[in-house]
This record gives sequence, structure tokens and C-alpha cells, in this order.
Amino acid sequence: MLFKLKKLDWVIVATLIVLMVMSTILVNSAIAPYENQFNGYEMRTIIFYILGFGVVFGVSLVDYRTILTYSWYVYGFGCLLLVFVFFTPAINGARSWFSIGSLQFQPAELVKVILIMSVAYLLGKRNGQPLKIGQDIIPITGVVMLPFLLVLIQPDLGNAIIYLVILVAMLWIGNSKYSHVVIGLAGVTVLLIAFVTVFNAYNQEIRDYLTQHNKLHWYQRINTFVDPDNASSDDRHQSNYAKIAIGSGGLMGDGYMSGQLKNKKFIPYPYSDSIFVVVGEEFGFIGASVLLLTYFLLIYRMILIALGCIDKRGAYIIVGIVAMFLFQIFENVGMMIGLMPITGITLPFISYGGTSLLINMLCIGIVFSIKLHQEKY
Repeated sequence: MLFKLKKLDWVIVATLIVLMVMSTILVNSAIAPYENQFNGYEMRTIIFYILGFGVVFGVSLVDYRTILTYSWYVYGFGCLLLVFVFFTPAINGARSWFSIGSLQFQPAELVKVILIMSVAYLLGKRNGQPLKIGQDIIPITGVVMLPFLLVLIQPDLGNAIIYLVILVAMLWIGNSKYSHVVIGLAGVTVLLIAFVTVFNAYNQEIRDYLTQHNKLHWYQRINTFVDPDNASSDDRHQSNYAKIAIGSGGLMGDGYMSGQLKNKKFIPYPYSDSIFVVVGEEFGFIGASVLLLTYFLLIYRMILIALGCIDKRGAYIIVGIVAMFLFQIFENVGMMIGLMPITGITLPFISYGGTSLLINMLCIGIVFSIKLHQEKY
């Protein structure tokens, strides 16, 4: 066992420790304006990280091919969790969480990993051969669309979009034909143009409908991104203050615990979805750059492991995980600086959240398992 652990990528382990320190510092600052409402969140972050490192080392010792063998059973279990969650009380307007005492578990987070493993299992059957629409692409898309729809109606748009990102990335690395890629891109472009056209044409009707169904925040997030010039000040509130806060940090930032706009009156959930605002406001461009470079190192080391894979399924899994992390980073940072619509996607390894962090650490454990067990292939 000790011999196996010596073969881990200790650069990734060191990177995770750096991210743990960053997360703890940022969460501690983010909860300061909330007085006693979120006391102890910074200590919980450390505890979740300690548990997460246990998950990383434990999962790394399990042969990932064993997990792939049971991928369909795990897939069925994940879909059942997404169904059962509809019978739980709504939290912030969504039925997405199982509550166990003071702890909460979000099955949509776990299903991301399950989908990566399931799609990798299907792609592995082709062994690198070009994918066929009828035999491969349509069945694989169907496997992803079922949980996608279940999560979308919770509603959890952020995680639902991540499922599609995982699908596209893994189909691409699985050797999709260029003609299929062109057709797919054309289809997505047409759908986006049609959506924007319909949204603008029936703007008021859509607003009224979503207001009646207590989903006004959906309209506000979409309208702010699609038509920011004509969006009301209420619709632009979070986006505007996020950009002001990040811009006010300048090059060096306002200083730790000195950010003024992270207050809950201006930026909701600064310890979770909006934590990048704390980075930009208090540590400035340099702090944000250090964080992004840390992410770059993490992703780079994971790609090196993928390139060294003998088993293509291992490479497929790592590509799915990398695509998931990259999109979450891009979306979270992008929505805070006005490049992307605002969604409930957290910043990996930084935002507060036990389920999210443990699932991310599980992903790293699977990457390590792939690295450790290649010699047995």
C-alpha cells in the first residue's frame, strides 16, 4: 500500500493543500458580514478537506476498472436518487438536497461522476474507433439526457449544463467524426439563435409566466445576459455589484477582510457561488491570477496522467473530469465579470460546500487510481 501511495502525483496533492488554505481564508472573509449566521464555516471547510483527502487516498487504492464494471448499477442508483429528491422539502426554490441532520447532500453532484464513468464505459467498447451516430452517439446522449432532464426540473440549471459539457467533451475525445461535430455545432447555434429570438420577442410574457411560478430569478439571470442594456436595475443587481467589487480590487486588492461589497446586501452567497468576488475585491488581479494559475497546474498534471494512460477508458475518464472542472471555473469566474449568465455553479475546491468538495476530491481519487493501476492493464 505504501509503495502505491509513493507513486501518487504529489504535485497534485500539494496543489490541493494550497487550494484548501485559499478556500479557508476566503470563506472566513466571506462570512464576516453575516455576523453569527454562518459561524464555523471556515472550520467546516477544513474538516471537509480532511475527509476529502481520506477519500482521495482511499479511492486511489481501488482499481478504477472495478468501478467501471459496476457502472450501470451505479448509474441506476444515481437516477433513483434524482427521483427521490423530488420528495424532499424545497430549499431556495429547488428540490435538490437530502437533509441528514445539519448536513445536506446534493445527488446532482454525485451524478456528474457517475455520468463520466458510464460514458467512459460505453466509449471504451469502441476502443478508439470512430463513433457511429446510431450505435454510439445517440445511446450515449440518451444516457446523459435522462439525469439532465431530472436535474433541470429540480430546477438546477448549473449542474444540468455541466452534464452536457461532460457529454460533448467525452464524445469529442472518444473520436467523433468531424462531420458529426459540425452538425452538432450547427444544431446548437440554431437552438441558441432561436432561444434568444423567442426570448426577446416574448420578453414580458416570459417574465409574467416565471413570476407566477416563483421563478423570477431565472428570467433576471437570462435577461441580464441576453439584453443587459434593457434589463432593469433589479435584474442587473448581482451582476453589476460583482463587477464593481472585482474592479475595485485593482491590481493588489483592498486587503484581506477589507472588502465592502461582499456584504450580503450587495452580493448574495459570497461564501459559495460568488466567492470569486472576494478574491477580486480583497486580493485584486494578482490574487485572482494566483488562483487561476493554481487551477492551471492542477489541470496540467491531470492531463499528463491522461497522456500516459495505456487504457483508453482511463484517458476518457480524466478528460471528462478535466472538462467538468474547466467549465465550472470558466462559468463561475465568467458570471462574476459579466462574460457568462449567472448560474448556481460553485468555484471548485474554493466555494463552501461539503457535497461539492467531497465529489471533487472523489474525482481526484479516481484520477490517482487510473495513474496507479495502469501497469496492471
